Amino acid sequence: MSETVKSRNPDSLLRLSSTSQPKKKMVFKRYVEIGRVALVNFGKDYGKLVVIVDQNRVIHPSLSKLSIQMNLKRLSLTDIVIDINRVPKKKILIEAMENADVKNKWEKNSWGRKLIVQKRRAALNDFDRFQIMLAKIKRAGVVRQELAKLNKEITA
Repeated sequence: MSETVKSRNPDSLLRLSSTSQPKKKMVFKRYVEIGRVALVNFGKDYGKLVVIVDQNRVIHPSLSKLSIQMNLKRLSLTDIVIDINRVPKKKILIEAMENADVKNKWEKNSWGRKLIVQKRRAALNDFDRFQIMLAKIKRAGVVRQELAKLNKEITA
């Protein structure tokens, strides 16, 4: 057994070690941490932003309750993190959220914009949906005409 080890070429050992697997990237980027802003995805507070203040509790700044325990399965973690201490007072939390500009960050985020559009579409009545349908038909006609003009110029 020792003979096989001695007969190996040291260069081949170096090549084997240099071709090892590349470093693995972290799979998760969002962790349950104090100050993490989360979106409630189930229950009576559905669609509201809350702040994690403890490993088991969250605070919604506009709710009358200070902090509520919520199952973490009901939260979707966002990329937004604010700098707060563990279980802050409501006044301090609201100031920290304003300083971190959480509302604007959420509205500029693609996830937040998508939810705003969904709420706006859900609030439409039948006549509004009909007007949107007509506008889409009109827009498609204009696009079709412009495309025909461009194709005509290319072929001519």
